[in-house]
Amino acid sequence: MSCDSIKLCWVDGELLPSERAVVRADDSAFREGRGCLTTLRVAAGRPRFADRHIERLQNGAKALRLGEVAEVTIRRALAELGEAALPDGEGVIRLQISRDANGATHVIGTARGLGSDPSEWSAIIVALAHDGASLADGMKVTSRLTLSLAAEDARAAGVDEAVLLDANEHLIEGANSNLFVASREGALWTPPIATGAVAGIARSLVLERISEIVERDIAKPELLAAEELIAVNAVRGARPITRLNDRRVGKGRPGSWSARLSEVLATDE
Repeated sequence: MSCDSIKLCWVDGELLPSERAVVRADDSAFREGRGCLTTLRVAAGRPRFADRHIERLQNGAKALRLGEVAEVTIRRALAELGEAALPDGEGVIRLQISRDANGATHVIGTARGLGSDPSEWSAIIVALAHDGASLADGMKVTSRLTLSLAAEDARAAGVDEAVLLDANEHLIEGANSNLFVASREGALWTPPIATGAVAGIARSLVLERISEIVERDIAKPELLAAEELIAVNAVRGARPITRLNDRRVGKGRPGSWSARLSEVLATDE
């Protein structure tokens, strides 16, 4: 999917051209991959699920010992970057928190257009094994080598998402989404966060709002036999994956669980 990048960024309260150097050489995200981030959708000029994104950033900064970031600072970044970079009120904002060697905390925001947004996705199971559980413990962090390489494999294959399994061939997540598997008997499953997936905001919302979903390990044969495979994230909502490894998933069209997850994620809190 196209990134449709916008050449403007927000750095510690200042709007700057994105071509300009904006981080120090001793920045923790640059040197160590120690930074936290969140990516959110701006729709009709309003950041969706803003309270949850703010909480994610503040909790991540605390866990990674990056320092405290005030809610007002994050809201200011969203408002100023959204107004300057997304004048039509539609697009995507990415906010990142890191610190320098002197202990100063930094907030950096970038924006992009929505790019391509197909209603149905195709995907591949990548050969790259997921790292599994880590110290990140569900946080969305800047150290994303495995996910980035998987996403690159998906782009090279001309599909929308990369599906990652661990070394034991159990489903973990997508490169850009959490995944839900509907069985032929009508159950809906998703892998537990403890197996190594990012604790996505859309995933949390779906689990809160649909009590029937079961968190469980999902082996590769169960994935391949799925009636539905659904990717969710806070930017795109729910997207049915109707082709996996160039084979039809289930009946090859969105099903009832896909429609229900889309409905649940269509409304803000």
